[in-house]
Amino acid sequence: MKSFQWIHEHVCAHRAGEDIEALLPQPLNDTQLAEAGDDRLLSDLARRVFRAGLKHSLVDAKWPAFEEAFFGFDPRKVVLMSDEQLEGLMQNERLIRHFGKIKSVRANALMVNECAAQAGSFGRFLAQWPTDDIIGLWAFLKKRGSQLGGNSGPYFLRMVGKDTFILTDDVVAALKAQGVVDKKPTAQRDLKKVQEAFNQWQQESGRPLCQISRLLSMTVGW
Repeated sequence: MKSFQWIHEHVCAHRAGEDIEALLPQPLNDTQLAEAGDDRLLSDLARRVFRAGLKHSLVDAKWPAFEEAFFGFDPRKVVLMSDEQLEGLMQNERLIRHFGKIKSVRANALMVNECAAQAGSFGRFLAQWPTDDIIGLWAFLKKRGSQLGGNSGPYFLRMVGKDTFILTDDVVAALKAQGVVDKKPTAQRDLKKVQEAFNQWQQESGRPLCQISRLLSMTVGW
């Protein structure tokens, strides 16, 4: 496995003239994330679920109607929605009428409420989760939430500013080239190898996981 210095120098050499730093994401700090409202986090969580497999612009254009249909994504109100209310939303032409995803909003509201009861707010719960075990947070979202498998959980975390790497095709290709894994990591054993590699690069560089992830993706094809 190459050092972080090699990764950074490799990207800079082959993308000379570009402002590499401007291309890198910037996560929120723990205080900023902890201050996020549960309704806004649930809204982003739902939007990530609905974006899966669809053009983001299509989903975003319809989002004001979703905000209205789900009571501003107040999780305390959403968990009280009955099956009949959810089924009724399937008649609302302003929404994306995918019943599995519509039901997921109530299920994820329950998760948000449970985490808030434990930590004071969902934002605090996310902020307190250590980034050196970010795959553990992925697993939590997949198990306790709904429609949050694959990269949906990581993409949600990236949306709201929680530091995370994302296993895009380019990142997976780079990890394979670095000898970290020999196939797309899905099993916990392989995911732990990936987490350990990112932890090492983070210790070497002092950079957040999201920036290491983006830089790693830039090593592919050069």
